[in-house]
Amino acid sequence: QVQLVESGGGLVQAGGSLRLSCAASVKIFSGNAMGWYRQAPGKQRELVATITSGSTNYADSVEGRFTISRDFAKNTVYLQMNSLKPEDTAVYYCNAGYYGMNYWGKGTLVTVSS
Repeated sequence: QVQLVESGGGLVQAGGSLRLSCAASVKIFSGNAMGWYRQAPGKQRELVATITSGSTNYADSVEGRFTISRDFAKNTVYLQMNSLKPEDTAVYYCNAGYYGMNYWGKGTLVTVSS
């Protein structure tokens, strides 16, 4: 069983920054994807960013503003979010693949005020 624990969410003004962290209870190998997804009220969950073997992928809406990274020693993935917009308001979920299974954290709320 893999546990993913997110932290770093909160309330920030538009234009501000936040860094989300997701700590895994096991070592997630570099070949397995880790990523961030988000779900805004009344909307479906959507991909924000993923990282696999050093390659990254971003949603068009966050490209150039968000950066995903991993610290293998800490079994942690980060999401640096800059130039935040009110439309970035959502619950952000961490996701990881592990031995063919897909795992999710419980989410952390990010609220961006205008």
